[in-house]
Amino acid sequence: MESVDNINVEQNSVNEVSTFSTFQLTFDKMIRDMRFVGMFTIIYGAITCLSIIGALIGIPTIIIGLKMREAADHFEIFKSTNQASALRMGFELQGKFFRITKILIIVGLILTIIWFILVFIILASGLSTLWEMGSFEYNTI
Repeated sequence: MESVDNINVEQNSVNEVSTFSTFQLTFDKMIRDMRFVGMFTIIYGAITCLSIIGALIGIPTIIIGLKMREAADHFEIFKSTNQASALRMGFELQGKFFRITKILIIVGLILTIIWFILVFIILASGLSTLWEMGSFEYNTI
């Protein structure tokens, strides 16, 4: 793996930009992808917030989208200045994004399981009622 000490584009003596290394190209692509994921997450959170119950999931989704965009900004700062503090802050913000995303995924799975259980209970009680109605003697009324 290449060193992160030399991620900047260096100038040759003839004012030509040296060729990008594979790491630099990957780093640039990662920053663009982080910006896209951050913006998509913000838009998704805003759409989710249109309902009252959806706001419980939408607001944290917007926050994690902002964290991802801010992390991309710090990686961009690191790319242009080689400041280790910018790289560290970028990783911390990216870590917060993944931590909150993990929590939202777990909450979503739990809510989905609860929803399936409620649907099963409602269907079971409805089928039970239909079964009892089928065996009802209408002549006894």
